[in-house]
Amino acid sequence: MFNRYIGIDYSGAKVPTSSLKGLRVYMTENNSEPEEVPPPPGPRKYWSRRELALWLVERLEEGNPTIVGIDHAFSFPIRYFETYRILPEWDRFLDDFCTHWPTDDPDMYVDFVREGRYGDGISRQGKTRWKRITEERVKGPKSVFHFDVPGSVAKSSHAGIPWLRYIRQQVKGRVHFWPYDGWKVSEGSSVIAEIYPSLWSRDYPKDDRTPDQQDAYAVAAWLQDTDQSGKLAEYFEPELKPGEKPIAQVEGWILGVR
Repeated sequence: MFNRYIGIDYSGAKVPTSSLKGLRVYMTENNSEPEEVPPPPGPRKYWSRRELALWLVERLEEGNPTIVGIDHAFSFPIRYFETYRILPEWDRFLDDFCTHWPTDDPDMYVDFVREGRYGDGISRQGKTRWKRITEERVKGPKSVFHFDVPGSVAKSSHAGIPWLRYIRQQVKGRVHFWPYDGWKVSEGSSVIAEIYPSLWSRDYPKDDRTPDQQDAYAVAAWLQDTDQSGKLAEYFEPELKPGEKPIAQVEGWILGVR
């Protein structure tokens, strides 16, 4: 289905322009081994969230069928939509979230919004017991509202969602954000999907990579291997009950969870 595979281990640390050691990118094309992609030339040793978003837009605009796996939640549990009376549509969610959680603003820490020092995130809080269907299906993922615990993706999700909106606005319908744009992916499309590296990281030799590097590498390698085996299309259609499918299309789904 794809010619290029990109795995991203995300980070919600510091501010959007900070050089982040935990933000890693691996890419492979066709049959090549996944290799780490360094940040653009300059004084920064590591990627920033802003630089990564700009780079992804450039890659996705090239027209080469690409799948990108990013390890943070793209949306929130349906209970969040119900509590704050947000229409169950992903674009509505993105607009509402960015209004209250402007974590893509320069010099903006996620904690500044959490603490009420900026934005209006105080009026858009969730509870740690609120989980998406996909998180209940697989052992490991924590609630997107479970901050400050090992293995949490809460901070990276709250930091990364505005950049998804930015990418979506820039590519203007030329990229399939799965499953929000539909469960089925058209031939020749590029795709951005949520992933959970722990599903596959141990399946690949670690060599001398750091945990963050290994997670990004494993995502790119799994996407490539699964696509080339002809099985990736199956993962775009997880087994859901009729009543679950419309909810999951709003909440989002972790690619790889059947």
